[in-house]
Amino acid sequence: MVEKLVYPPRPERFNTAGPCLPGRHYLLPPIQRVPEAQALVDQGSYFVLHAPRQSGKTTFLMAFAQALTASGQYAALYTTCEVGEAAGDDAAAAQRAIV
Repeated sequence: MVEKLVYPPRPERFNTAGPCLPGRHYLLPPIQRVPEAQALVDQGSYFVLHAPRQSGKTTFLMAFAQALTASGQYAALYTTCEVGEAAGDDAAAAQRAIV
């Protein structure tokens, strides 16, 4: 019989690269940081999220998309165009990078 190894949960840690994940990284509740976003979505409005690097934009958007979908009222999708950024103004190269 093979014995199953059970590892203790990893403690939360500070994350300095990429989106923060609840339970894995220390973070403030992301949705509460942009309280007006829900009202804008409910009105059918657009909004721009602009902030310095490493300030929680991606973490907020991923959590907000999950919350919108979980509400049952919306089907939210998070996507990024970051892959095409390296192509600069070369639209053909950007399209090749995405595919």
